[in-house]
Amino acid sequence: MLDFNTLLQTEENLDPQDWERMKQLGYRMVDEMMHYLQHIGEGPVWRPTPETTKVHLQQALPQSAEPIEAIYEAFKTHILPYNKGNVHPRFWSWVQGTGTPFAMLAELLAAGMNPNLGIGDHAAMYLENQVIGWCKEMLGYPAAASGLLVSGGSIANITAILVARNAFDERIRREGLRALPGQLTLYASSETHSCQQKAVEVAGLGSEALRKVPVNADFQIDTSELRKLIAADRAAGKIPFCLVGNAGTVNTGAIDPLEELLEIAREAQLWFHVDGAFGALAKLVPEYQPALKAIEQADSVAFDLHKWMYMPYEVGCVLIKNAQQHRDAFAMQPNYLLQHERGLAAGPDPLSNFGMELSRGFKALKVWMAFKEHGIAKFARLIRQNIAQAFYLGYLIENEPLLELLTPVTMNIVCFRFNPGGLAQEQLNALNKEILMRLHESGLAAPSYTILHGSYALRVANVNHRSRKEDFAALAEAVVRIGQAVGTKAVL
Repeated sequence: MLDFNTLLQTEENLDPQDWERMKQLGYRMVDEMMHYLQHIGEGPVWRPTPETTKVHLQQALPQSAEPIEAIYEAFKTHILPYNKGNVHPRFWSWVQGTGTPFAMLAELLAAGMNPNLGIGDHAAMYLENQVIGWCKEMLGYPAAASGLLVSGGSIANITAILVARNAFDERIRREGLRALPGQLTLYASSETHSCQQKAVEVAGLGSEALRKVPVNADFQIDTSELRKLIAADRAAGKIPFCLVGNAGTVNTGAIDPLEELLEIAREAQLWFHVDGAFGALAKLVPEYQPALKAIEQADSVAFDLHKWMYMPYEVGCVLIKNAQQHRDAFAMQPNYLLQHERGLAAGPDPLSNFGMELSRGFKALKVWMAFKEHGIAKFARLIRQNIAQAFYLGYLIENEPLLELLTPVTMNIVCFRFNPGGLAQEQLNALNKEILMRLHESGLAAPSYTILHGSYALRVANVNHRSRKEDFAALAEAVVRIGQAVGTKAVL
């Protein structure tokens, strides 16, 4: 039994004993991080983590206090120099955004407030609802729809698929999938993101429930094959329930024929979901609005604000057209979460009723502050700029005999390789993989990679507001230079 009388004679907390000392260190941190971001393009994109740092980051659990200045110096020595690099102007790996200085400060404010956005009558709840409203407005989505800020595209997609599953039959949430006479099936192209497979697995459907439809020469879903597969599955006793369209595939940026997919979904009575992880936001660009207009009619859409809205990690968004179906998929109010008429337990409908998380951080503040800092028109211009830069890189590749464009540039992704001629596929793959690794190790630029029809591709995914035209020229020149220096003997 604890002796509380003795223990409570010396109560303590985690606030600093010297507030002035903490403030001075905080001012220094802000100054030095601003300097870091201001001059980020002057250093390498990436540098390998040295063994000394790896050893330093394997220390035992601290048992006693250390000076805060020493802790910060350890951060500057062992962590900051070996950043992933996605804040750098020449980072184009995967599809990873850059963040902004003001949004970084917003994260400081959000952490200082430290609200939990599961429930309650407090400003952060209303602010998240406003940001969700702005997201609906950006995509031309109905104002009456619902939405939720989540960690990223994967959870946004999984959330949408769970709503689609439960909306298919109201018995599922109570009885599970055993309430149905067959296997639910979901349809997406073979180019769809791997999170769709995770979604069907998490939803209890099994990976075989994801029906991967072949793509055409432009890496878009083959709608004739889709129709055949749906019909064949129905004839075999399966239960089609959802169709996923890609607003920008992860490999090449291809946009599926969303209008036709919407028509197929309506004919087959399927939930139509759009995975717009980054590409949905191209809807802000006039040239891409026709191809993406069907998003307005989709039953759900998932996208990331930390990609093409340049927010600091992490913040994604899912929108669901039928707000009641969204709520019905997740709502639960045990005694300790009951809403009240007044007081802190009042306020908006708890956001925990629209997703899996009860504990939720204040993701909306950085979005709200950044949108107000720049205005949505500037974000649209930057997205358009990124697309123009991708087309410029494609132009450079097509006009360099030693480079080969592996798929037409359609948006912000460019897939290409070094090809001097006279090499077999296996040799070309090994050579281009070596080029990529040497490019990373040099710190000059950081594209990523993929495999297209068996060909190893250098892949530039541009959601970088710091990139400039000359950065892409430097990349093209470096690939040629490294390719010529490496040759085939060094890799085979």
